[in-house]
Amino acid sequence: MSVPIRVSLLRDRLWQAVVDGDEYSAVAVVHGALAEGVAEETVLLDVIARVQEKVGAEWAANRISVAQEHAATAINERVVAALAHRQDGDPRRGHRGRVTVGCVDGEWHAFPARLVAEILRLRGWQVDYLGAQTPTPHLVAHLHRTNPRAVLLSGSIPTHLPTAHAAITACQAVGVPVLAGGRAFGPQGRYAFALGADRWAADARGAAAALEADLPHPDPAAARQIVDDLPHLADQEYTLVVQSRGTLVKQTLRDLEDRFPALREYSDEQRERTAEDIAHVADFLATALYVDDVEVFTGFLLWTAEILEARHVPALSLVSALDALSDRLRDFPRTRKLLREGATALLERAHSPAHGPGPDLHV
Repeated sequence: MSVPIRVSLLRDRLWQAVVDGDEYSAVAVVHGALAEGVAEETVLLDVIARVQEKVGAEWAANRISVAQEHAATAINERVVAALAHRQDGDPRRGHRGRVTVGCVDGEWHAFPARLVAEILRLRGWQVDYLGAQTPTPHLVAHLHRTNPRAVLLSGSIPTHLPTAHAAITACQAVGVPVLAGGRAFGPQGRYAFALGADRWAADARGAAAALEADLPHPDPAAARQIVDDLPHLADQEYTLVVQSRGTLVKQTLRDLEDRFPALREYSDEQRERTAEDIAHVADFLATALYVDDVEVFTGFLLWTAEILEARHVPALSLVSALDALSDRLRDFPRTRKLLREGATALLERAHSPAHGPGPDLHV
């Protein structure tokens, strides 16, 4: 049996185990793979990681519940831990040097960072894995104590980019280079470089390669301010939108009753979910302002449209929400431009052949 076929079968078996909530069968699948000679790195990245991606895709398509998604993720995390504890020798004694792996403060999606940590251990690094949402002051304190070769900073949600920026500059200010990774940093790491990260990696193998190639060591004396990296923030639009977030969400929800009359018939739970969606829209709008890139905003809107439609909610209700936000932000030219482009992206999607014209909820 060829390796690609074997890996595909392993994925199928692991998927069935995690979707059934069967932790013991899941562990047995990966232990059996190792016993058959499949490399541990292959099991981690080409089996477990791919199954975890499928978990997210199935949740987004509304084919598994939130509870099933959480259970499957927890099982995959336990499977990774089971593999880590099988390693021969002392994994704390890496011959290549010491590195720190952690998530941006506020980032709860720790699974990608955990995979990176395990791959680096396999490659001979001593890894301090700090897990989810590492507060920046505590991260810096850890760097002072351990003096690692580098920090590997993981982020999955773009709304954490401002916090990531603060962490990157703080780490570099104590002379430790930062390797950024995760979907939050955009295609080809465009936001990682905009925020001043020393390197970016698309995946765990890329992170290992970047470390092996060595990283530049920043000069602690060359401290910089946020506007040095992102001069457009001088217009204060990002700051003002963030400060008014709570009011914007409440006002937009109220305005939507006129623009989207179906909202008046929503239950309390549906209204709460709608308020959460509006809050996410405001957060991604602010992030797009921060990095000055509309794709952060339109990408989120198009993804949300898919999620809403999978749950039988009209995706074009988002356009009404953008109109309401725009009316509340009349004095913010960069913000209103983002809102217009977001609405255009949604309308183009709705009228594309793949989706059909759909109901016109834009009033």
